[in-house]
Amino acid sequence: MGVKSTTSSFRISEELRVRLERTARHLKKSKNWILNRALEEYLATEASDTLAAEARRQSLLASATTTEDEKYWPVRG
Repeated sequence: MGVKSTTSSFRISEELRVRLERTARHLKKSKNWILNRALEEYLATEASDTLAAEARRQSLLASATTTEDEKYWPVRG
């Protein structure tokens, strides 16, 4: 069984279209293959950046919070 796919339509600049076609010929890959790989990579990077930003946000929130049991922790400094 293959992966289900769907068709999408979008506009790109003439310059980007030429670069895409040139790259496809050079790699001997379809434009669709290149676009899918580029989109997968971009979305993975965005997801990673989003998770990192959320982790940082939570860390900053937690560092500003004090708890009752902190009075028992040794102070280092």
